[in-house]
Amino acid sequence: MKELRVALFTGNYNHIKDGVSLTLNRWVKFLEDQGIPVLVFGPTIKDPALQHNGRLVPLPSIPMPVSNRDEYRVATGISREAEQELIDFAPTLIHIATPDAGGYKALRWAQKHGVQAVGSYHTHFTSYLKYYGLTAIEFLAWRYLSWFYNSLTQVYVPSQSMIDELITHDFDADGLKIWARGVDTNLFSPEKRNLEWRRDRGFKDSDIVVTFVSRLVWEKELDTYRYAVQQIASKNKQVKALVVGDGPAKSELQKTMPEAHYAGFLTGEDLATAYASSDIFLFPSHTETFGNVTLEAMSSGLPCLVADATGSKSLVDDGINGKLAKPESKADFTKKLAWIVENEHLRKKMKEASRQKAMKYDWDTINGALLKYYREALEESVPLRHF
Repeated sequence: MKELRVALFTGNYNHIKDGVSLTLNRWVKFLEDQGIPVLVFGPTIKDPALQHNGRLVPLPSIPMPVSNRDEYRVATGISREAEQELIDFAPTLIHIATPDAGGYKALRWAQKHGVQAVGSYHTHFTSYLKYYGLTAIEFLAWRYLSWFYNSLTQVYVPSQSMIDELITHDFDADGLKIWARGVDTNLFSPEKRNLEWRRDRGFKDSDIVVTFVSRLVWEKELDTYRYAVQQIASKNKQVKALVVGDGPAKSELQKTMPEAHYAGFLTGEDLATAYASSDIFLFPSHTETFGNVTLEAMSSGLPCLVADATGSKSLVDDGINGKLAKPESKADFTKKLAWIVENEHLRKKMKEASRQKAMKYDWDTINGALLKYYREALEESVPLRHF
């Protein structure tokens, strides 16, 4: 069996603390705990948001174009210094997590040197285009993405629903593998519910707290959350809003939803307490490939109202542990939220069902499966591709 030495190329590893960076950091730690050499390549900044795992080799990068989101960066390639690091490390497998210029250069390097290349699909890139006025290039974006990922031996996708969609855009079904996301069920637990925590934030014990957890950007359908909660709260004074997270949309959301409690960015025990001390999780985003926050909410014992879209619908069974609503439909989200709020007995059953389903997502089992895929890819011949 060939020695496994992994070079990981990613567009986000430590400069933004989000689902992608946290997942990849956990993965690198898992590899190192198994005694497997791994070297990470990606953009970074002077004061990164995350204390990263493993060794990170910086790639040249620029702020994400057209998005007005300077906190996100895009790799523009591989510097000579970074390439020399790659040569010295001598990887036997290259994992590309982002199809940017850095990922493209990594793919070319792997093919030139006969090194096996695999990838992971973390972000539903095309679903963001309309938020930046780029819908016209969606066809070209899909052409590039399908070409790029079909050039890899294996592609790891968070959910079956995401695989099903990718196949409709000419992704090679044979190479698509599920690498789901896991959850720390000891950390995110119903036992973390804290009435004093609620009271300190102005919630009564009898209130029904409807919570949103994510980075505060309009792409997450924040306005759908605002609308649905305000509509139901206007008829039921027990319904209250809790917003967890930070981001560029926060100040504007606070103006349109001043009655909500804004907890800011939370992690660890603080985040677990916020989830468990809530009553309903409402997450209307339809741009997720999986839905890490939804799984955390489920593990915390919350009924989840989410978009009937890729990622989320793989976690929520409609009417069992929550409800699915039509993406971008404020009316449907409002209707489904009213149904959950009004059915206290069913809400209790949904809480139990959420917790039970979350217990199946153990990180060691999930990451163990990905390591198995790595070893299988390592034994395959490197595809001959031409640029």
